[in-house]
Amino acid sequence: MVAKDASREPWRYSAAGISIALRVTPRGGRDDIDGIEQLADGRSVLKVRVRAIADGGEANKAVLVLLAKSLGVPKANVKLLSGATSRLKQIAVDGDPGRLGEALRRLAQARSTDAKSAGAKSTD
Repeated sequence: MVAKDASREPWRYSAAGISIALRVTPRGGRDDIDGIEQLADGRSVLKVRVRAIADGGEANKAVLVLLAKSLGVPKANVKLLSGATSRLKQIAVDGDPGRLGEALRRLAQARSTDAKSAGAKSTD
């Protein structure tokens, strides 16, 4: 269930599901997951952008909906644990931890690969 790069993964497994560390960009132009980023302090976070503005909890709601849709779980299974007024957030997702971890790994890897290939194309 745990990959070789588990120390880089911004999520932690529990019996009830998974906890994810996020860095959110509100008013990001689109609702999307942009891969994994390492912060200056060494922590890894999942980069998420949403179109919603950070006013009245709109961006937080958009993040929860995006994660539920991306992971294929009901919206009620995705909860904000901390960071309601911060770009850095902790989110809990209830469900099968192995399946959720694998889904996150695929999403993050696909986005990271897209970003690398886009970067390579822009230097042509």
